[in-house]
Amino acid sequence: MKKKLFLFTLIIIFFAKNSFALIEIDITRGNLNPLPIAVSPLHIDSKSSEVFNEMDIGSEISKVVEINLLRSGLFNPLEKDSFVQSPDIAHVKPRFEDWKLIKAQALITGKIKITSEKIRIEFRLWDVLAAKEIMALAFTTVPSNWRRIAHIISDKVYKRLTGEDGYFDSRIIYVSEEGPKTQRIKKLAIMDQDGANTKYLTLGNELVLTPRFSPTNQMVTYLSYFKNLPRVYLLDIETGVQEIVGDFPGMTFAPRFSPDGKKIIMSFAKNGNSDIFTMNLETREVEKITEHPSIDTSPSYSPDGKYITFNSDRSGVQQIYVMRNDGSDVKRITFGNGIYGTPVWSPRGDLIAFTKMYRGAFYIGVMRTDGSGERLLTENYYQEAPSWSPNGRVLIFYRETKSGSQGEGFSATLWSIDLTGYNERLIETITDASDPSWSSLLTK
Repeated sequence: MKKKLFLFTLIIIFFAKNSFALIEIDITRGNLNPLPIAVSPLHIDSKSSEVFNEMDIGSEISKVVEINLLRSGLFNPLEKDSFVQSPDIAHVKPRFEDWKLIKAQALITGKIKITSEKIRIEFRLWDVLAAKEIMALAFTTVPSNWRRIAHIISDKVYKRLTGEDGYFDSRIIYVSEEGPKTQRIKKLAIMDQDGANTKYLTLGNELVLTPRFSPTNQMVTYLSYFKNLPRVYLLDIETGVQEIVGDFPGMTFAPRFSPDGKKIIMSFAKNGNSDIFTMNLETREVEKITEHPSIDTSPSYSPDGKYITFNSDRSGVQQIYVMRNDGSDVKRITFGNGIYGTPVWSPRGDLIAFTKMYRGAFYIGVMRTDGSGERLLTENYYQEAPSWSPNGRVLIFYRETKSGSQGEGFSATLWSIDLTGYNERLIETITDASDPSWSSLLTK
């Protein structure tokens, strides 16, 4: 993956042995027992602050870290008004008794040095209960990348305290929507996972649908209607280079990438029947995977590329199936009441997310890859299109509201929820939004 816009230098790393760490987070219980954590503003010297004029970059970085950890549902950032020790002294040697008094179990401190061309950010993570440092890192980058540093710090803290990879240094692509329901202007938009740095990638002259990120780089595939003809595009987010994969009459959803990013998998209709195909992106060779007199659609690869999940009405009602990547050994895995669709394999490989319609309501749920252990996480009037965070713990999806006879009152918004079903949150966007897709981590 190209990293032209971001270059950092890792200076120091210290880890306490896991067997002696006193901090524990129960990651199976969502926000029921969030860890009390103090995020001290990063100390910055007076000369460095002049580079950012009136902006207190140390406070801004700590604020982004704080919000990231709060939104995960696993942490409870404490009010800064309760902090006794100043940020500069706390970073050198915390008085752990002061932090214990406000019930903090973990503490984040840091300091910043800025020149006109570079910014060096240090941060430390302390175990307050054990009274010891458990991580120390330093990064050097350009000043404009301070927000990305905050996301990377959040990921490092998240992983150290939960044992899981984080998901904060990532982006979300979606369809930005404006106008009345019957005349929506739809553009591709991309933003940081927290809703910041929104950029529009298309002008809205043509209808765009279902953008999908590649799991290996910042490449996106999406569907656009050119003169009412469905056309699949590939777009490199980093370079802005766009190319047409081809025209596909009968396609209504964009393809998804294979785990290695070398193929796309898609479904489109021929002669009134919809089957699943793959295309090699180098040779443009197309291979038919299913051949059945039913509607097979919404395919998604397992992370090892060996299996494909899809939905089909071959049983009479739309259900979810799993097959090998060559189309053999097809097995139905859903047998519950209702209609199942949009299956998406978790990047961990252990779960499949889906949309379910039952008795007039829409649900977002997850199940094991054999269909067992179905759990419905959230219910609403209309919601669909789940997409996994890079660590496989959080789902993003979109939700629509009812509208009047003339389309009034309609809205489309993005929401996230973790696997426990407890931490459901609205993701703020500038316009209405639908069809989200979560990128892989920008920094591996």
